Amino acid sequence: MTRSGVAWYVHHHGSGHATRFRAISAHLDEQIVGLGSMARPSGLRDEISWVQLDRDDGLEPGQPSPQDLDPTVGGLLHWAPLGHQGHRRRLARIAQELTQRAVTALVVDTSVEVALLGRLLGVPTVLVTQPGRRGDAAHTLGLATATRIIAPWPAELLRPPHLADVQDSVVFTGGISRFEGRRSGRARPRTVLLLAGGGGAEVGAEDLRRASAASPDYTWALAGTLGGDSGSWQDDPWADLSSAEIVVSWAGQNAVADLAASDARAVVVPQERPFDEQRATAVALRDAGLAVVGPRWPEPDRWPDLLGEAGALEPAWRRWEVEGAARRAAAVVHGVATGVLR
Repeated sequence: MTRSGVAWYVHHHGSGHATRFRAISAHLDEQIVGLGSMARPSGLRDEISWVQLDRDDGLEPGQPSPQDLDPTVGGLLHWAPLGHQGHRRRLARIAQELTQRAVTALVVDTSVEVALLGRLLGVPTVLVTQPGRRGDAAHTLGLATATRIIAPWPAELLRPPHLADVQDSVVFTGGISRFEGRRSGRARPRTVLLLAGGGGAEVGAEDLRRASAASPDYTWALAGTLGGDSGSWQDDPWADLSSAEIVVSWAGQNAVADLAASDARAVVVPQERPFDEQRATAVALRDAGLAVVGPRWPEPDRWPDLLGEAGALEPAWRRWEVEGAARRAAAVVHGVATGVLR
């Protein structure tokens, strides 16, 4: 019997969408093709195919900026610039892959337009959602057309209003971390790791230098990018993450799941993201007592107190439900691909 096939759209912003793809796909037996603007992400299983798509946000000869090509259709969609050939070729290639391969489910992480394209072609969709203010027309449309919706966080701690009308389709999997099941190292006293990720931040190298200078009792290190500088990027920061006494992190879904996997004592500083995604997550962490949370990068003189507060935490990170989360998400994808979930 031919195996069912899964197409998986991976958004190009930051590294989190690709990281989640690797974590979940490791638990799937389906034939999988990944679709995204970036080159093939590292660490994918050899049997997973990858199709690099044209960009839909670049300047084209003789054309104005795509921002000026009515990309939102007056607020109905998020990104469909009129006359942009890259956008047209991108969606056409996705349609080609869905048509020519034995695709029985399309996972979308994250794009309303791609989710709609799949549904218009009659392909059941699994939409990965995010926290924040997502009650706009485009999100509402995309969520309503999804066969299933994966919310990669615990239902107990975060129930965004935009999921209320589609609650029967939502599966709260818990936080999906690539580090699930790894053992933490012994914490090195008075060490701080800034886990900056790859999705961009308002914080720069000078902010880190000033924070370090203001807290001389601690030794700071960086894993990730600040201000576009990738010099401190680590493909696998587990050793530093699991052995730091304090971790300073943004509030992206992958970062928070990694904090939970490492049982970190953390200071979480949400970064500006569309729809206030990170702010909503940070509020949930604060209310659950899982991390010290600040609304923005603190002034230097605040760091000694914040690090002291974080060091005194006894966070119950099991409440973020990382254990088994990737398998639970894979079960949703498998159920839709095999027709068990409709």
